[in-house]
Amino acid sequence: MPWNSFASDTSEPAFLPRDGVDGASLIELMGMTQEEFSRCFKGSAVKRTKRRGLLRNVAVALGNWGSPEAVPVLAAALADAEPLVRGHAAWALGRIGTAGALQALRGRAEVEEDGWVREELSLALSS
Repeated sequence: MPWNSFASDTSEPAFLPRDGVDGASLIELMGMTQEEFSRCFKGSAVKRTKRRGLLRNVAVALGNWGSPEAVPVLAAALADAEPLVRGHAAWALGRIGTAGALQALRGRAEVEEDGWVREELSLALSS
């Protein structure tokens, strides 16, 4: 049992969700541009992870969710400028494993230049 399992809710403003991030879905977050990230998380500790760190975590969460609803945004993330995002999007698409996910993985495998991302694409296609 977590040490804070008996903690009560608080109305302390520092612990309340920030405007615009309290109900954002993972799919919406995955499509976030650098400008949107900077605006949304200005003054927040989330900025320390940088956009690539946040989207890496979102991709992992989407892969664990396993819903085909995530395929379009993960497929788009395969073209992200950040290899960290592309590699984790590949992993997530491999976990989802639908025909659309596999098609996106095969398409990116043909053009990917980063060695680590190519490895993730290969692993995702073989699972």
